[in-house]
Amino acid sequence: MGKILRTQKLTTFSELLIVVGVIAAILAGIYYISPGIRTSVSKQLAGMDVSSTDVNNVTNAAKVPLPSKTVSSVVSDKPLVRIGGYAWNSQSGIIVANGGPMTTKGSLMEKNGVHLEIIRQDWLSELRNMQMKFIEEFDKGEAFPSSDKSIFAVMIMGDGAPFYISSVQKSLDEKYGKDKYHLQVMGAIGISNGEDKLIGPPSWKSDPKSMKGAVISAVLGDGDWVTTVNYCFANGLKVNPDPTTYDADAVNIYPSENDDYIKSAEELIKSQTAGFTVSLKEVINGKLTGKSVSRKIDGCATWTPGDKLVFDKLSGFTDIVSTKEFNNQMPTAIIGVKEWAAKNPEIVSNILKSALQASNQMKNYEDWKVRASGAVADTYKIETPDYWYKMFKGQTETKDGLTYHVGGSKVFNYADAMQYFGLSDGVNRYKSVYNQVSGYLKDLNPFGFNENVGAVVPYDQAVNLFYLKNINDIESSSADKADYSNEATQVIASAEWKINFNTGSAEISNSSSREVEKIYNLLVQAENTKLTVVGHTDNAGNANSNLALSKSRAQAVVDYLKNKGIPANRFQLIDGKGQSEPVATNATAAGRALNRRVVISLLK
Repeated sequence: MGKILRTQKLTTFSELLIVVGVIAAILAGIYYISPGIRTSVSKQLAGMDVSSTDVNNVTNAAKVPLPSKTVSSVVSDKPLVRIGGYAWNSQSGIIVANGGPMTTKGSLMEKNGVHLEIIRQDWLSELRNMQMKFIEEFDKGEAFPSSDKSIFAVMIMGDGAPFYISSVQKSLDEKYGKDKYHLQVMGAIGISNGEDKLIGPPSWKSDPKSMKGAVISAVLGDGDWVTTVNYCFANGLKVNPDPTTYDADAVNIYPSENDDYIKSAEELIKSQTAGFTVSLKEVINGKLTGKSVSRKIDGCATWTPGDKLVFDKLSGFTDIVSTKEFNNQMPTAIIGVKEWAAKNPEIVSNILKSALQASNQMKNYEDWKVRASGAVADTYKIETPDYWYKMFKGQTETKDGLTYHVGGSKVFNYADAMQYFGLSDGVNRYKSVYNQVSGYLKDLNPFGFNENVGAVVPYDQAVNLFYLKNINDIESSSADKADYSNEATQVIASAEWKINFNTGSAEISNSSSREVEKIYNLLVQAENTKLTVVGHTDNAGNANSNLALSKSRAQAVVDYLKNKGIPANRFQLIDGKGQSEPVATNATAAGRALNRRVVISLLK
């Protein structure tokens, strides 16, 4: 979800580049700016994983008394641990587990012996600096770094972890020597459930191809931007990786002023009501034409209250796609210092335990949700408890006949966390997210990632589930299973995938192994959708043979996905059309290559 309100501004965009990891959702980045004669070619890649199960377990549990607002004296003699995070509603569980910003009397943190302070910080650059300060003090021998400018862990969007961990790792290696200190994801305590979204005209939802040539204002690299890029890739749309240029054959991302998500909304409003335009250099096939074009802002990627601002001011706009559809994309990850955690495993596990217990109370008892909204308001010092309560649940509204949604967050209980990481049902949703984002960083090279950071820290080194598995005496339940019994009718996304098969057969070639892996990752992220898979061929050979071959190739893709763990009953249709529906001429080799394709559609 990212930042709700900002408390400070960076003065120049260059400062964003200087501080590694300065972008809030990091994960996304396809904005590699290449000024001069050359510019980047628009990219058409595979989208992120969409899983088939909505992770949302409710475990029966006896009601626990609500925490007071009085700061605890019971844990005051214990070492203070600090965690920093955005003003983000999916952190409600850990915040109410603490009773507010400081551990309170009767809270679950107090019960589990944790003395915790939760610090609101809306800039990722400052969160990074505070975590680096913690490591600096720890390196000097402080067992529990005590500076108010230091934090053991950050709570950020988990889809941003590959960039954040990898970029910070480079700084740690340069300062302390290779592999002396590390950051790791140690668990997840919630997830975005609709708050991060793309807003645009309803035609983008009914006909995603109509987005071609659009200009969308967004915060560079933030999670809502990622959702936008996912939607483009899942629908076979190219994305222009250079925000200074305009490609009429791609979706163009314009960086909102001051890296401010409210500006994303305001720029759309200003463009639609007052004729505001942006000047961009025209590019065709990655080459500048020497011309500049003035373009209106056609849509925006934002989150609450930016989305509400748009819907209040404009008519004819709706939410096109959000983390409601990409339901596994954006977990609330706790990223801590590996070496400190290894010395204090009980504290780390008890922080997670308290958050997961409080989340389960929120799932079972309404007054826990109410208490959580008050704790969030106290911690973030913005808005009212009623505001946070409504935005946590999410709201559906209608204007001029168009329905739209604002807000939407979830918290994780123990069963959710175990399932999300695949510890209870074998489907590691977060690994699919992490690996897909890692591919984005390599292929799209945001902010010169490959040159400035280098390699992504691999999942197995970046994620440590020991502290989650080390939790004892906590209520749990079996993993929830998705219900695919009903027929899905609404197409969320549909794209043509260029999967290579061995000549004249339905055997997927080794050259396409990465492509089908991307498809799997995309399906894991949109886990609550059903699927149709349809194969197509060119006109070489016999029409009847081509029809059979197209069906066999569609089935081969399905078999691959099933072997990876996608449930068989998630596939609503598996078919082939042979050579009957070409999308290009069969008179050329290039045209025939386009006609050999597999179309995968996501439905709900």
